[in-house]
Amino acid sequence: MDEAARRGIALRALTRREQKPRDNVTWVRGDLADHAALAELARGARALVHIAGVVNGADAAAFEAGNVEGTRAVVAAGQAEGVARFVCVSSIAAREPELSDYCRTKRKAEELAKASGLDWTVVRPPAVYGPRDTEIFEVFRAAALRVMPMPPEGRASMIHVGDLARLLLDVVPGGEGLSGQIFEPDDGRAGGWRHVDMARAIGAAMGFRVWPLSMPGAVLALGGRLDRLLRGSRAKLTPDRARYMCHPNWVSDPARAVPPTLWQPQIATPEGLAQTAAWYRAQGWL
Repeated sequence: MDEAARRGIALRALTRREQKPRDNVTWVRGDLADHAALAELARGARALVHIAGVVNGADAAAFEAGNVEGTRAVVAAGQAEGVARFVCVSSIAAREPELSDYCRTKRKAEELAKASGLDWTVVRPPAVYGPRDTEIFEVFRAAALRVMPMPPEGRASMIHVGDLARLLLDVVPGGEGLSGQIFEPDDGRAGGWRHVDMARAIGAAMGFRVWPLSMPGAVLALGGRLDRLLRGSRAKLTPDRARYMCHPNWVSDPARAVPPTLWQPQIATPEGLAQTAAWYRAQGWL
């Protein structure tokens, strides 16, 4: 929304909770199961940008409801209201649909976009970080302990939420080079980040020297079960996520890169991590 406001773009946005007024934003109260709210959201819109989804589900049915049926409902609203353009925010996880319920349902959401008859583009972000994020925040908090448990040896790409927001608005016009494409953006770091290097970079952003500790997959799986037991629906490390995290390659595919004439990342990850740590501190999160 910050990027849309900077560009002077008027938005309608779906929300489950009461929100503070914002310039150029019309809040539509509802969720992905509220077909009347989705119809109101889509009515007269130039494009639908579908960002919502389930990252941590209690079970397979929760992932199916949020990622598959939710996408189906958004597509149906766009079709009914005559919205031609559909931008579907998926995940790099969709490359491995057999790995976990999250991966499987994100791939199914992509298939719904492709079969929609709308002018579609799918964006598969890698690990997204930045102000307001609550997922990678857990890693920042762990950095304060100086010893950071990490997944087994592997590599992953990253992207700052600001760069991702620019991309999502940049692809809205569609047309040649954008329509009917699946993109895997990143921060521009070729080959992504080794998990241990990512941990050290987050520690540096916090002002600490940290010691990454690569955990065996079996230990992560046990941690996922314990976190689910202790925190229930608020768990961040779930069994499903543990399977995802143990995959050794979440590096964005250069063959699916966004054409550089259309978009390029602007925020170097070390700088972005430092800004994110400062935001967490300013908000009292750290």
